[in-house]
Amino acid sequence: MNPTRPARGVVITRPAGEAARLAALIRAAGGEPMLYPAIEIRDAPDTRALDGVIDRLDEFDLAVFISPSAVEQAMSRIRARRELPARLRCAAIGPGGVRALQRFGVDEVIAPQARYDSESLLASPYLQDVSGWRVVIFRGDGGRELLGDTLRARGAQVTYAVCYQRAKPAFDTAPLIQAWEHHRIGAVIVTSSEGLRNFCEYIGAAAQAWLNDTLTVVPHPRIAAAARERGLRRVVESESGDEALARTVMRCIDGA
Repeated sequence: MNPTRPARGVVITRPAGEAARLAALIRAAGGEPMLYPAIEIRDAPDTRALDGVIDRLDEFDLAVFISPSAVEQAMSRIRARRELPARLRCAAIGPGGVRALQRFGVDEVIAPQARYDSESLLASPYLQDVSGWRVVIFRGDGGRELLGDTLRARGAQVTYAVCYQRAKPAFDTAPLIQAWEHHRIGAVIVTSSEGLRNFCEYIGAAAQAWLNDTLTVVPHPRIAAAARERGLRRVVESESGDEALARTVMRCIDGA
């Protein structure tokens, strides 16, 4: 590697099914995307419970999809069983979820316009007066309760529908360690606190020292705080969304 040229390898820790667009943007900007998913998306642990919610979708006023994976898993199962009710409004946390819903033919989606998190979705004017609404939240197993708790406090009836489970994937860390040893990694992108925890556990104590001194780009203050608590010293908070993440990471790598 040319020592005067900054390392342009960008490690992406997103689940495999959510990383392609971000990787393409980084590649187009001159980076070298390196996919090491720290979370694996698996089928729902109890499909009977999920199917039960799907079969009574007509009872709901609003369906919220927590992530692109929630859209893919839930909508695939919905389409296999029935049509989406015409009166059911849909909401997503960010543009990835919006695009995923659009691929399933859902064109009108409630979504935040700034930071892409539950807090921003809850700030939407459409969700201020939800008294008497029945809301279904499609999500993975576990996760934050803020969205459901706040909607309940505003008078809605909330049902959680677990449509996938998260797991720690198995990947070979040897190529990653080798890339660090050869100074090919310029940055790591981490988009969830859970992914950060899994990634740190996989690379082990020896590689943790490299990670601590590697530019780490995150899309949320909560993830930035978790990274700093783990000893990462070069944490940069980006705006949310694939374009913003790619722009921020390449700008930092190039020192612009």
